[in-house]
Parts: sequence; structure tokens; C-alpha cells
Amino acid sequence: MKETYIRFMAPIHQQSTATLLQILDNKLKEKYERIHLMISSPGGSVFHGISIYNFLKGAPFEVYTYNFGSVDSIGVVVFCAGNKRFSVPHARFLIHGVSAQFVGNQSLDEKGLEERLKGLQIDYQNIARLVADTTQQPADKVQNDMNDRTTLNPQEAKDYGLVHEIKSDLFPIDADLSVVGENIPQSQPFTLPLPQVVPGQQIHVQHMTMPKVEGFTRSADLDYGTSF
Repeated sequence: MKETYIRFMAPIHQQSTATLLQILDNKLKEKYERIHLMISSPGGSVFHGISIYNFLKGAPFEVYTYNFGSVDSIGVVVFCAGNKRFSVPHARFLIHGVSAQFVGNQSLDEKGLEERLKGLQIDYQNIARLVADTTQQPADKVQNDMNDRTTLNPQEAKDYGLVHEIKSDLFPIDADLSVVGENIPQSQPFTLPLPQVVPGQQIHVQHMTMPKVEGFTRSADLDYGTSF
């Protein structure tokens, strides 16, 4: 069987999801039959996490997932996509409810609030049902555990039905290995041309920094993101 390994050590958001899906698309073209997805993630976007889960469950290959550090929040949903699920002995899992993130001083009318609340409720129910289906736990128990912000060690996760096996080995020495989330952009040198200096003339140099920009889902009159 042709197997490949992916190490995913990143928050779950648009960029990391796009990178992972591109790798998976390439592996499908190369006729790989089993994907080993090693995860350590603090969670992130519900939209992207559920999209990864649904893609992995619907793709024509077998999926093994591994927790090699900490799998939190929506990362647990991605972990649940594994046909077989593993954890290293020193790891943790965290499940909790959903929350809304608003940008700037946003104002909502009654309909906007209803829309946002309904979206949160659907995300909450989808996550609870997905974890319940994976672990064979009652849905109301999973919902209570989400509300209580439940942390599980590997043995507790195994007893819960989240993990099949606890082991230290992750991949063989000759594994086909891809990485998501660990590439640090390198500074690129550049040359700033300066005008010719005339004796006695002063030159003022202003440093300008681009502001940090974060992406959110856009709804009619509201910018928001759902995190889990």
C-alpha cells in the first residue's frame, strides 16, 4: 500500500487549510492509498476544521490521525476524521463550546443577532454530533463535556473512544513526509536607492509598516469569525 505522512503543526485557518488540501490533492494524483495525518494544533476556525473533516472522510483513501502534542478545540474534529486514531503517551485533548469573534465596533440589529446566534448553534450541534458519532458517546454527554471545557489525557481519550491506541512511534525513517505550518518566512534583503547628498542638506527617512490584517467570514453588515 502506498502511504504518505503529513505533519500538521498549526492553527486551523484559511492558509493552513489551503496548504493541507493542496498536499492532499497532490497525493491523490500520485495514487497514495493511506494518509497518516500527525496533528498538534490549538484549534481555530470551525468552518475550515469541519471542511477538512468532511474532505478527509469523503476522499478515496484511508486516513490515520495522530496526536503528537496537543489537539485542542476544532483540532479534535480534524482528528476524528481518522479511520484509526493514535496518540503519543504525553499529549492532551481539549473539547469546548464555540465562540464568536467580532471585528471593530460592530453593531447588530435584532435580525443580525438572530442570524449570528443560529450560526453558533448549528456549529455547536454539528461538532457535538460529529464527536458523538466518532466516540459512540451520547450526544448530550458530549455537549455537557463541551460546556465544561473538558481536557483529556491519552488514556482518558482512549476510554472516551477518541483514541484507538497509545504509542510513541509516528513514522518510519524512509517515510514520504510533508509539513504544514512550520515554515518561517525569511527576511528578504532589499536595496533602498537614496538621492545624491548635497553638502549641508538633510535627508528624512520614514519607516512604514504594513498593518496586521486578519480574515473573517463576512455577512451582510457584519464581519465575524467562529472559533472553536
